[in-house]
Amino acid sequence: MQSWAMFDWANSVYALVISTAVFPPYFTEVTDTNLQIFGVNVTNTALYSFIVAAAYLIMAVMMPLLSGIADYGDKKNLFLKIFTILGGISCVSMFFFIDTSTILIGSIGFLLATIGFGGGLVFYNAYLPEITTPDRYDVVSAKGFAYGYIGSVICLIGILVIVMKPELFGIVNATLPVRLGFVIVGVWWIGFGLFSIGRLPADTPGKIPKGILKKGFNELKEAYTYVKSNDNTKRFLRGYFFYIAGVNTVIYLATVFGKEELGLATSELIMTVLIIQLVAIGGAYFFAYVAKLKGNRYGLISMIFIWIAICFAAYFTSGKLYFYVIAGCVGLVVGGIQSLSRSSYAKLLTDDVEEVTSYFSFYDMLMKLAVVAGTFAFGIVDSITGNLRYSVLTIALFFIVSLFFIRKVGFGEQEELNGRLQVK
Repeated sequence: MQSWAMFDWANSVYALVISTAVFPPYFTEVTDTNLQIFGVNVTNTALYSFIVAAAYLIMAVMMPLLSGIADYGDKKNLFLKIFTILGGISCVSMFFFIDTSTILIGSIGFLLATIGFGGGLVFYNAYLPEITTPDRYDVVSAKGFAYGYIGSVICLIGILVIVMKPELFGIVNATLPVRLGFVIVGVWWIGFGLFSIGRLPADTPGKIPKGILKKGFNELKEAYTYVKSNDNTKRFLRGYFFYIAGVNTVIYLATVFGKEELGLATSELIMTVLIIQLVAIGGAYFFAYVAKLKGNRYGLISMIFIWIAICFAAYFTSGKLYFYVIAGCVGLVVGGIQSLSRSSYAKLLTDDVEEVTSYFSFYDMLMKLAVVAGTFAFGIVDSITGNLRYSVLTIALFFIVSLFFIRKVGFGEQEELNGRLQVK
């Protein structure tokens, strides 16, 4: 269990440092505002959002194969190593991304790092049933989350010191501190990742069984058939698609907004992300408590309304202080809505479901497609208007649409009890 949790310590640095805190503002800082890609004029912020969309689209297409290998091929250890090394090396390669002339290196490096992170999670999560018993899933999973949080924050603080005090390390080049951060993330990811993987259960010797891809597609087909026949689950997943698209778009593009619209320095953006991380822990526990008292639907709808308010507040914000307040609000709901979504989906599965993994594979694929939709919409609006504030309003629409579906979902006895109390 310790070794499994250690992998979260290893790969979470990508999620915090690369996808959220450091790379997004760096990408827009060192590249020209207006670019020409394959003969098409596009802003650098729009290009960044399109890269995220492309990475998640590739992963969504790969999901059947990855799920099949994870469930039937018993090659989790091998593929976890492959995706870890791919992600880590891709981060290191971003050291050579200096300006617009090297934008191809930065774009491909970031795309492959994102695939390395998302692809590896499929095999990492599939290890949980092997390392512990069902009654300890929540505890062990939480331990992994805690390790990931602590490790990524330690790494980010170290990079923050280099960025804010480069003179302590004899650095005079303006971009070198951030680029060294990319190397640190890659080495951290590979080093701790391989240490963890080497102590996880070994693969079954032999080749990958034939028909893995077909089995992966059959998994998703079975999940789709179940969802199609269950109106309650169908409504939840439709709502989930829209609001999780908004959530992940904010995660990937919040620092880009802060950099371009408010002129925040990289060090200030890193501090903002640290604030979000700290508040997110309390927010996750708070909304878990809200759901316990009032039910999952109440908890989800409350957070969706807060997300809508965040988007509109971001549209009107004009100062750093207001941005920090908005960041605190993001922290309040970002962890809560992700954790409550997973537990809500689990509650919607009936007792006759045998292959739970396949249904969560479907859930994961839907999330990846939602990221594609959200980031692509953000990029399109940015390209048309040249104004990130209009893109933020577009994301608000995703949350608003999700309300129409989530308000009709029932999650069991708690909602029924609340309904009876209201009638009385």
